[in-house]
Amino acid sequence: MIGRNIPQVTLKTRVRDESVDGENPFRWQDVDTKELFAGKRIAVFSLPGAFTPTCSNEQCPAFEGFYDQFMVRGIDEVYCISVNDAFVMYQWGKSLGLEKVKLLPDGSGDFTRRMGMLIKKDNLGFGKRSWRYSMIVDDGVISAWFEEPGINDEGVDNDPYVESTPENLLNWIDLNDAASKAA
Repeated sequence: MIGRNIPQVTLKTRVRDESVDGENPFRWQDVDTKELFAGKRIAVFSLPGAFTPTCSNEQCPAFEGFYDQFMVRGIDEVYCISVNDAFVMYQWGKSLGLEKVKLLPDGSGDFTRRMGMLIKKDNLGFGKRSWRYSMIVDDGVISAWFEEPGINDEGVDNDPYVESTPENLLNWIDLNDAASKAA
């Protein structure tokens, strides 16, 4: 994965727009991943689904909690990508009280499929979802990659969360920056 460009896909998002009448002032906005990642250093994590136990209780809150640590290390944004639609991602972020991590809906799974991380979670009734991973993306190119062990389509669901933690990404940044300064 390292050195590979992230997939260029269009994500269907919803953005607040006060010019929209009613109790739900949001409009659709297409977001091109090439533009989203261009010229930036981004920490990205992906997970099986909004409102699921490990994702909601551990992974997403951990990245929110470490957000400022990413910023002081030169990261421009922290994105969470999940195979969920924009409505679900919005409500999930609201329920978690997220203020810093940006949730990106990959409703059709195109980004996740092109990353090679789309798996079947039919055993849980989820359908196709993302395997858990995290990465650092520099100007659209993957420079660090952390993938949970045991990726599978067989319905084996031990849902590991060890490799894709914010701490591992931060440690990688620290080691990479130290190596760059020493060179």
